Amino acid sequence: MFDIKWIRENADAFDKALAKRGYEPSAANLIALDDSRRSHITKLQEAQERRNAASKEIGKAKGSGDDVRAQKLIDEVAQIKAFIQSGEEEERKLIAALEEAMAVIPNLPHDDVPEGADEAGNVLYKTHGEKPAFTFNEAPKEHYELGEELGGMDFSTAAKLSGSRFVVLKGQIARLERALGQFMIDMHTQENGYTEVSPPLLVHSDPLYGTGQLPKFEEDLFKTATDHYLIPTAEVPLTNLVAGEIMSEDQLPLRVTALTYCFRSEAGSAGRDTRGMLRQHQFQKCELVSVTTPQESLNELERMLGCAEMILQKLGLHYRVMTLCTGDMGFGARKTYDIEVWLPGQDTFREISSCSVCGDFQARRMNARFRPADSKQPVHVHTLNGSGIAVGRALIAVLENYQNADGSITVPEVLRPYMGGLEKIG
Repeated sequence: MFDIKWIRENADAFDKALAKRGYEPSAANLIALDDSRRSHITKLQEAQERRNAASKEIGKAKGSGDDVRAQKLIDEVAQIKAFIQSGEEEERKLIAALEEAMAVIPNLPHDDVPEGADEAGNVLYKTHGEKPAFTFNEAPKEHYELGEELGGMDFSTAAKLSGSRFVVLKGQIARLERALGQFMIDMHTQENGYTEVSPPLLVHSDPLYGTGQLPKFEEDLFKTATDHYLIPTAEVPLTNLVAGEIMSEDQLPLRVTALTYCFRSEAGSAGRDTRGMLRQHQFQKCELVSVTTPQESLNELERMLGCAEMILQKLGLHYRVMTLCTGDMGFGARKTYDIEVWLPGQDTFREISSCSVCGDFQARRMNARFRPADSKQPVHVHTLNGSGIAVGRALIAVLENYQNADGSITVPEVLRPYMGGLEKIG
């Protein structure tokens, strides 16, 4: 969401920033909607002033015995009252029209975000580690081949239970997934200073509006018969912990994390990643959310990226970090880093984490503010979110990178305490 006053004062800059994201100019339309709202409000104020003045004149007319004038004024006041009542409803419609128009416009990119139409325009930021060197001659297997051969992944039963894009994990593979999630949440709370939260997985529409999933991306959500939505990411409840709040500056930065299931319809992904666990309707993710002052939000983005990277480093996985271009960023982001882990079974990098700074875009939608130490006037906070990391994709990466010639999986050292000391799944 945007400040319409800022758009008025920076219309050209607003449209140029939208053009970088592939959107048509919108400033003129938004300003016209705001002009209609402001003009109508002026008429209501003038009507209110006239009603007050006429009400006083009624008393004077009656006091002087001029009943004809008094009745005329009474009739005028009644007409003005009716206009104000209908006008207040019209005002609400004009406000809603402006808000609806702004609600579907994406955030504006930072100046240092590379321009591009799609993922081909993303820019390499850094790389960590090396591709694993396998001692066997055969091509490395993909995760679903390994999982099925070990009896730990069952896609056919999952399809019978729930349809496509689900999996049943069993035995030590199921335990490995659980170990990964526990390892991540422990690292972020014990090493990285995040506070663990266990949020609801069902939310109303307001939190989804606050973080930008609604109204534009409703088709990606699962909605219940009770008008709840299953969360597509823990970013939604975690960020909305501060919705409607005015915090003090000494409460910032606020850093929270949650290990939750996430649910996505994967609308628009038909035919993509249909084999295995890469794109599921239900998956686990360890989410990171930060709420900061405007001055510290970009520094916090680098910090958050480092926290997510630490997980992959401790797991001994090769990865790269990409700065997303303007055409590939998420709706609410101003700048995004994607971490892509190396998957030898696919012989390519795949996204495993995305860390974004949103500026005050979400805060305006949520009305989340803080009061600076040197000011009595509250200002909007800045919000950030990132995967720290996606558990299912981490499971895929561990299976493919730690596979052995006999089809067994070596358990990474950092996970062995969570696996009862088990060193190999076979």
